[in-house]
Amino acid sequence: MSRNPHAAEAEVEADHVLRFEDVSMRYGRGPETLRDLNFELEPGSFHFLTGASGAGKSSLLKLIYLAAKPSKGLIHMFGEDLSVIPPAEKPLIRRRIGVVFQEFRLLEHMTAFDNVALPLRIAGRKPDSYRQDVAELLAWVGLKHRMHAMPATLAGGEKQRLAIARAVVNRPDILLADEPTGNVDHDMSLRILRLFVELNRLGTTVLIATHDQDLVARSGRDVLHLEDGRLARLDAPGPRP
Repeated sequence: MSRNPHAAEAEVEADHVLRFEDVSMRYGRGPETLRDLNFELEPGSFHFLTGASGAGKSSLLKLIYLAAKPSKGLIHMFGEDLSVIPPAEKPLIRRRIGVVFQEFRLLEHMTAFDNVALPLRIAGRKPDSYRQDVAELLAWVGLKHRMHAMPATLAGGEKQRLAIARAVVNRPDILLADEPTGNVDHDMSLRILRLFVELNRLGTTVLIATHDQDLVARSGRDVLHLEDGRLARLDAPGPRP
């Protein structure tokens, strides 16, 4: 893999790729799901996001990939204040973010290969320029033999691995993953972690929401911990794999 093409650009823009300033969020008129969050993610950093069910992990990820807006506070990404950027610029920002969703969100009418290749097609790349890259990535996540399969024929763990391949195929500046190892066995969890680590070494900032404490412990990476919508802990770096 080559170095993330946007990583140097992000470093020039700011000393962070993401900054939350007193950010809170609520759904409709309900209680606040997130409360007064303040943190930064530096270029090329790697964090886990932990917390019990209902602590606000998925809501925090939604704010980062622009699927929701804060009810209070400011979010800066790639040096831009998201509250004032024109709507036309938001798709450009989203292209720099890879997301692995819990529910996969695969396109059922496309093969595994075409699901992974879709972000590259949208970016305007020609099939000859990405065919080998997509095939190699599918092989890495253990789906080389399933590249022509339709999503409906894949098991849950296979769908998860396919969703991960699609999220990372264009080497995003930020990779967000919501419980990416929830449907795979222990060996595949470690394989997925190694893929995330390799992407991180190439410049991608990684944030993984997980309940998998074994995965967190093995990684030795920083931890953002949410409790009842508040950032309860920011752990110092541990030994890196």
